[in-house]
Parts: sequence; C-alpha cells; structure tokens
Amino acid sequence: MKVSRLAAVGALAASAVVVLSSPAFAHVSVQPEGTAAKGGYAVVDFKVPNERDNASTTKLEVTFPTDHPLASAMPEPVNGWDIKVTKSKLSKPIELHGKKISEAVSKITWTADGKGIQPGFFEKFPVSVGTLPEDADELVFKAIQTYSNKEVVRWIEIEQEGQEEPENPAPVLALSAASEDGHHGASATEKASHSDDTENAAAETAAPADSSDTTARVLGVVGIAVGALGVGYGVLAGRRRTTDA
Repeated sequence: MKVSRLAAVGALAASAVVVLSSPAFAHVSVQPEGTAAKGGYAVVDFKVPNERDNASTTKLEVTFPTDHPLASAMPEPVNGWDIKVTKSKLSKPIELHGKKISEAVSKITWTADGKGIQPGFFEKFPVSVGTLPEDADELVFKAIQTYSNKEVVRWIEIEQEGQEEPENPAPVLALSAASEDGHHGASATEKASHSDDTENAAAETAAPADSSDTTARVLGVVGIAVGALGVGYGVLAGRRRTTDA
C-alpha cells in the first residue's frame, strides 16, 4: 500500500513539473544566427512552436520596438507563408549611413497559405535586421500567435527583474558588445556554409589519391597471390620430375 501511494505521489509530482515548466520552453522566442552585436546587423530567427493538439498555427504577428527603431528589417521567404512588412512614420528621424530615415518597420506578419504549423512541430521565421542600437542590451519583440481554431495567444508580457517569468513572455533579443575593430562576425549559417565548402573541396582533392592508393594495394595483393601460385606450381612440378626419374 505504501509503495502504491509513493508511486502515485511521484507520478503526480512529475506531472506537475511538466505542466509548470511547459511555458518556459514552449513560448515564441527570438535568437540570432551567430551573434547580434550592438551597432551591427544580424539575422534573427523567430521560433514558433505549436502548443495545441487539435489546431495548427496559421498566423504570426511580430511588433518591432519603437524605443529603438530598426531602419532595416528584411524577412527571408518561408515556404507556405505569405509575408507582409508594415512600416510606420518615426516621431524622431534616425540617421543610417549618413542618411536620415523617417520611417521604420513596425510589424511583420506571416500568414499561412496552407496547413501552417501543425501539432507537434515548430517553424523558424528568419529576419535580417539592423542597424542594432548601441545604447541597449536587449530588444523586445511582442508577438501574437493565431491558431486555426481562432484562438489567439499574445506573447507580450515583459519580464521584470527579480520576478518569475510571466505566463506569456514577449520574445527578447539579447545584444552582445560591439567588436573593437567595428567588424561583425559571420552568422553561424555562413560559417557552416564556408566550412562545408572547404570540406567538400578537401574531399574532392583527396579522392584521386585515395583511389590510386587503393588500386596499388589491390594490384600488390594480386601480384603476391600470383607469385605464390607460381612458386607452388614450380615445387609440384619438381616433385613430379623426381618421381618420374
């Protein structure tokens, strides 16, 4: 009886942990591909998981910060999604590459033209943004997620220092320090691409040498086998001659 009760309590506790911890890893989030350095450009991914078992995510709206407007925000095409970029007039123009910018991207909306994000899956929505502010440590992007059953989840709550994470936290992009030389590193995707090209080139260069080496080894083994057969034949022939004599 005690064992059964302990097992039941343990199962209940485990379920509670899963339920309580699920919002921490299932919300809409934003992460850079590589780094997002202050004063530079970056490609960021808005990661959208589907939290429902009986509906698909069919729409995502991301609002861009107004306290630190981004003059450039170019979304990457995503198969199965229509993309709309909304720009708004700035209350105070900003300067970019020596030019004054009077409007900036205020919202990007992705709308599924098919099944959307089905239960058990997630989708990434990449956007190239810049220039990133030099006087901020993070940027907040409020997001609204809409499901096929018309349910709407607003990821707009801002976490306060010293308090627990809210139930529906807004995606937050952490900014890293600007490099001293003013140059910003390539994204992880670009580095991976260069790495793959280098490895492929090395493989192509090494292939003929490997092939020649293998051929030489095979011929060597065949030569040894033929030589051994020749020696054996000579020995047998000598024995026959001795016997005939």
